[in-house]
This record gives sequence, C-alpha cells and structure tokens, in this order.
Amino acid sequence: MEYPYTCIERPDLRPSETRIAAGWDRVALGDAMMTFQTGAEALDYAPCRYGASRAVFRGPGADVSGGYLVALGGAATFGKYVADPYPALLQQATGMPVANLGAMNAGPDFYLSDPDTLKLAARARLAVVQLTGADTISNPYYIVHARRNDRFLAATPALMTLFPEVDFSEISFTRHLLSVLSATDPARFTLVRAVLQANWIAAMRQLLAHLPLRRVLLWLADAPPPEVALGLDRAGGPALVDRAMLAALRPATTALVEASPSPAVKAEGLAHMQFPETEALQASQLPNPALHREVAVQLAGVIKSLL
Repeated sequence: MEYPYTCIERPDLRPSETRIAAGWDRVALGDAMMTFQTGAEALDYAPCRYGASRAVFRGPGADVSGGYLVALGGAATFGKYVADPYPALLQQATGMPVANLGAMNAGPDFYLSDPDTLKLAARARLAVVQLTGADTISNPYYIVHARRNDRFLAATPALMTLFPEVDFSEISFTRHLLSVLSATDPARFTLVRAVLQANWIAAMRQLLAHLPLRRVLLWLADAPPPEVALGLDRAGGPALVDRAMLAALRPATTALVEASPSPAVKAEGLAHMQFPETEALQASQLPNPALHREVAVQLAGVIKSLL
C-alpha cells in the first residue's frame, strides 16, 4: 500500500506574526514553528507532512511508494541554515529516496509520540538515527514537550524533593535546568545524571525497536564520543551520552558512524550558511555545508555495504 505524503506550501504571512529579524519571518505550521528567510537569498525548507502525521518535516517530500531510506534526528539532520542537508546528499549518493524526518530539537520522545511517523520509518529499507542528548527525554525527574524536546515543562515530585531550593518556574529549557541543578549541588546532580543516562538507553532501545532491521547510528559532533560524559558542553556532543551508552545499544543497531569536522570543514566556518545576523551563535553550533557533505560521504559508504 502506498504511503502518501502531502507538501504544505508556505502560507501568506499574517499581520499578527512576529518579525524576528530584517528579511526573516516566522510562520506557524500546525504544531511547528519554522523560520524562513525572505528575499532573493531565501532558503526554502519546503515543509511537508507524511501521511496522517501532524509533524512537519523538511521537504521536498521523498517518494516513499517503493524502496526508500529515512533519516531521524534533530536540527543537524533537518539541516537548519544549509541548502543541502546530508539526507538530501545521501539521496544523491545512493540513488534511493531519503525521507528527511529530522526536526528541530527532536529526541526519541518526538518519534515515540508520533505513531504515523514510526510506521513510515518502519517501512524503510534502512534508518539513519542521529544521536541526540539524554536531557531531551521525559524521565522520572522532569517532563519535556512532546515535539520540542528541548523544552522543560514540569518537574516531578521526585525532582522537587531532591532539589527543594530550586525555583522551577523560572526554567524553560532542559539544558538550563541541568545547569542549574549541577551548580546547586554537584553531588545530588550525579543522581539525576545517572537516571537520565539509563533513561536515554531505554528510550533509544524503544525507538530502535520501531525501525527497520538495518539501523545506522550517527554521532555528529565536534569531538568523538567521550569515554565518560559528565558535563553539558555542546561541543562535546549529545548531552550526557558516552561510549558505554553507545555500547549498550550495539545489539540493536547495525553500525555506528562517527562524524566530526575535519580541518577543512572547520576552516570553512559559517561560509555558505544562510542565517540572520541575530542567529549567528545558533548557526555556529550546527553543521556547515562542508560537514554535511562529509557526513553524506561517510554514511553512503556504510549504507551501500548494507543494502
């Protein structure tokens, strides 16, 4: 049975929408909030939905009527600020349609709360899963937003008991939350960290169980996976994820691809990325076009050997 997709054209801007920078506008698409650059140099994300899912993904929509691949992940897989993200380049390299199911700030919870997207992913010949942090999953200590997994919604009674002096009403993001907890009491934070890491392994196993048998994990960060993950430095990769955690997933995966920027990629910097001046910091924390090209080459070699 063919699994349909429909592309959503960008709606006309409403007067009530917020202008966030010169030449840039924010457009609401269902539950998603996406940012587009306007003018001659506009970067077209061609947003689309697959099947009955409410999630909005980067297009153009892939042909999923036959054999295809899927790429799951966060902003790096979505390809924010770049014209050709690695899933699009992977499609060119393999000659197979690749559905880019990456979403801004998506972690396992994003997919586990979306059965229609999981069905689409399960039918693929192979799935690439960009690894995301242990902070972006609901756990015994706090709840995250179902779609924007970086958003902290509420502390559980367990966390309020463990950190009674913390005012959680002032916190909106998971990274901020963990920074506050670590600064408040490093010893108590180690308890939280251990629970988040065990929770990440469980959530990843659950996600992988919904995917096709060929599953390639993608570590995409400035540095290789650490032996022990203790800090929250973004340059270190997915928050609180280390090699022991990746090893725990080995029985459920086919391959692990580690992609870190080469000297040539680092030298390119922000060149060829499209972003407003107000978002230069965010752009610097995401892969540039050169890194997307290197990732696609690495993945293509592994995928061709598996298909």
